[in-house]
Amino acid sequence: MALPTFTLRQMIESGCHFGHNTRRWNPRMAPFLFGVRDGVHIIDLQQTVPMLYRAMEAVRDVTANGGRVLFVGTKRQAAEIVAESASRCGQYYVNHRWLGGMLTNWRTVSNSIKRLRELDEMFEVGVPSALTKRETLSLEREREKLTRALGGIKEMGGQPDLIFVIDTVKESLAIAEANKLGIPVVAVLDSNSDPNGIAYPIPGNDDAIRAIKLYCELISGAVLDGISAEMAAAGVDIGEQEEAPEEPALATDEVEGQSAEEKAAADEAATQAQEGELGAGQNAG
Repeated sequence: MALPTFTLRQMIESGCHFGHNTRRWNPRMAPFLFGVRDGVHIIDLQQTVPMLYRAMEAVRDVTANGGRVLFVGTKRQAAEIVAESASRCGQYYVNHRWLGGMLTNWRTVSNSIKRLRELDEMFEVGVPSALTKRETLSLEREREKLTRALGGIKEMGGQPDLIFVIDTVKESLAIAEANKLGIPVVAVLDSNSDPNGIAYPIPGNDDAIRAIKLYCELISGAVLDGISAEMAAAGVDIGEQEEAPEEPALATDEVEGQSAEEKAAADEAATQAQEGELGAGQNAG
């Protein structure tokens, strides 16, 4: 395998260049902005492309050395994509709510994971008949609550070696904990984000479904490439495996959730990019 490839046009078509309204920006993001259009900041994707590639290389290197990657994205439009992408490459995720101390207080989190495993085993074997219906319902609710919060890290077995974050504003607590522990952070930075504390920043839209899907597919593809490298270094013949490793395939079809206005603007920007208009004055803004 190799790192998945992507193009500037794919990023434009996915709406990665759209920032927030100018009144919602963070001045620290100024170096990554191309300019303003209709009151909306436009992110400079000519900087994003190499920065995204460097982030993918970092992810590949971590997994090639046997490290663990934690995907974090709890906003509504990212939750399902984050869970699917992390599961596809055999990594871990938090997509419901970041609990305070999830990294810095791992011992307490481990106890909660242990409780979740106990409940899972109980329901797999069968709830004891001695329990009342009310007690059984209470256990089911406890299990559902723990699964939402910890189901994605149940098998992680320890702190991750790198975390990948969608929306640094919403996941500021996760980033603060990672920085405190010295865990490198790969994160998508929208125009309202703070790049401080991010080891591998990826300037781009962190709200559009198509953009989130593109980032997650690329990062999961980098994980798979790292795992393949680890297996090759260990002398494992991938061709002898009963199931071939899944190759990353970037979807180019439209994903539901993008408005007609966003699609029209993306098409217009793609045409301008083809003509070289976005390339001129890339350091403006």
